Amino acid sequence: MHSEVQKAAARLLKADFVVVGSHTQPDGDAIGSTLALTLALRSVGVEAVPTLADVCPVPSTYRFLPGIALLVPFSELKDVDVFVALDTASSSRLGDSASLAESASSVIVIDHHGDNQGFGAINVIDPTKAATAHMVWEFLSVLGAQPTQEIAQCCYTGLMTDTGRFSYANTTADALRCAAEMLEVGVDAAETARLLYQELSPAYLELEGRVLSRLTLANSGRVAWSWCTEEDFRETGAELSEVEGLPDAVRRIQGVDVVVMLRMIDGEIRGNLRSKTGFDVSAVARIFGGGGHVPAAGFTYKGSIQTVLDRLLPLLPGAESVS
Repeated sequence: MHSEVQKAAARLLKADFVVVGSHTQPDGDAIGSTLALTLALRSVGVEAVPTLADVCPVPSTYRFLPGIALLVPFSELKDVDVFVALDTASSSRLGDSASLAESASSVIVIDHHGDNQGFGAINVIDPTKAATAHMVWEFLSVLGAQPTQEIAQCCYTGLMTDTGRFSYANTTADALRCAAEMLEVGVDAAETARLLYQELSPAYLELEGRVLSRLTLANSGRVAWSWCTEEDFRETGAELSEVEGLPDAVRRIQGVDVVVMLRMIDGEIRGNLRSKTGFDVSAVARIFGGGGHVPAAGFTYKGSIQTVLDRLLPLLPGAESVS
């Protein structure tokens, strides 16, 4: 790992033009680590720009982050020397920005997913880290970049969201030490929490209400699932970028091991799985061509909500009691 980190830093420091990107449907870790690394590279004289994998607006939740105005649509970028893929387990998860990676002279992967396929020329992969933003923070010293308040803010956001406000099983002592370093640089923990979790739009709350009204228990009460559709978004006015919190809204129910959130968008099902008691939902997601972590994973499925449930529920806790 040390060798790959050194190789990545050396390649970036001599690069002519770097594009930093992440996976489709970006979450806090994807956007936070992307902006943090971009700011760090610029601070040491490397020409770098961040991009998103999708043709979509920046998720409103993260528009307060430093460097957000630097984002450039992938369609406007060319002549890429190095493409850095952050928090992305496979090239297919790069979405439309995959063409930039394919055209780049080099691809560097920095990620904390254990199922990462190592699709880069240089691969820095560490599943022991709570977030890719955690890895980017530690990468600063190798780059020779100063840990500024702006970089820390982006990394802290990635770390906080990927640990579920420091409540998931990946909240290690190492992760908390890393967070403490960011606070020492100037991050305001209370203000960050307010911006991330206490500034929800009325439209999103109406959508969440619909999702909770559809909550269904399955597998002898060990699985809770719910769903929403494009029509729900149109009628409530909620943005697709706001749905990251929906699985956690379902997760709050007492006594379940796994929660399932299904969204029917553009004729396909986008499934999010969350485990509360250690069940490995990433193994289930991989059966559907997806992936993720033991406590949190996702997949995309062509079909109806009922057909995906018919395949999914038998794979989850409690299925044996209803067979």
